[in-house]
Amino acid sequence: MLKRSLVLLVGLCVLFNFLSFATAGSVVPKDEKKKTELGKYVTAAEAYAMWKSNPDKIKVVDCRLPQEYVFVGHAPMAYNIPSKLWTGKWDTEKKDYVLEDNPAFETYAKKLFSLGDTILVMCRSGHRSAASVNRLTKAGFTNVYNIIDGFEGDKISDEESYFNGKRMVNGWKNSCAPWTYALDPNLVYAP
Repeated sequence: MLKRSLVLLVGLCVLFNFLSFATAGSVVPKDEKKKTELGKYVTAAEAYAMWKSNPDKIKVVDCRLPQEYVFVGHAPMAYNIPSKLWTGKWDTEKKDYVLEDNPAFETYAKKLFSLGDTILVMCRSGHRSAASVNRLTKAGFTNVYNIIDGFEGDKISDEESYFNGKRMVNGWKNSCAPWTYALDPNLVYAP
């Protein structure tokens, strides 16, 4: 019974990823903060299917803080190039820590990639990655996609649910795509 269930689950993941690749780039986010100047979007499942189809040519960038990349997990093939850096300062109005733009973001990307490379950018939920896509576009990159549901995905919005406010709707972690805590020295951010 367990073996049959596992086979069914793997089969569904394969089918889901195939269908995602077949429709890659067809989704436009409703959330304005996830939109980019290039207008190229994929979901996490579509991004993984794209990468799998051509892993030597398609690059995945995780623009989250190095702390998020290390402690929350990451896609095993994702380069960590943080677009923002932690300041350690608290914003009492936003009830969150202040992040500042990483001034080395574009330069670091140019060291790793060519301007025409296909680059899929993710953050936690699709907002920082949209801003990162725009920064890369201004730096001359021409084929950059926003992974609109990010690594952790969107929040469940159901006051009746125990999971209300948790990032479990979509995203890389929830899409059957591989993720890890293991660090590859060739992919981690080293300013």
